[in-house]
Amino acid sequence: MKLKIFISFMLLSIAAFAGTTPNAAVLKTFNEKFPTATDVKWSMENKTEYEADFKRDGKTVSANFKEDGSWVETEMVIEQKDLPAGVMDYINKNYAGATIKETARIDKSGSTVYEVEIKGEAYLFDESGKFLGESEEE
Repeated sequence: MKLKIFISFMLLSIAAFAGTTPNAAVLKTFNEKFPTATDVKWSMENKTEYEADFKRDGKTVSANFKEDGSWVETEMVIEQKDLPAGVMDYINKNYAGATIKETARIDKSGSTVYEVEIKGEAYLFDESGKFLGESEEE
């Protein structure tokens, strides 16, 4: 009997976290902002923020929205060659020989930053390539 209860609990837990459906306000903003998005998968970034992972123009993108539907940020994986020149100058000087795992452009209301992942840490740079610090999200 305990095994049946445990299995039922586990199945319900898996079902609860398998997929998240955002509310109407979030879906409306998402569809207005990203009408050509494909392969959309929703999850919760935290208790009050939805995250959509999707493809746009063949690129991997994620976008976050508050529960009221307001857009928070969009993060798009980019190629290393698309980073501002100052970013690579900083990386080559401070992390010579290190392998860059991933690079991304993050757009927020009124600003754009670039994120570079090296050795399991994510570093942020502004549009001019100036080092801003480590990302708090990694």
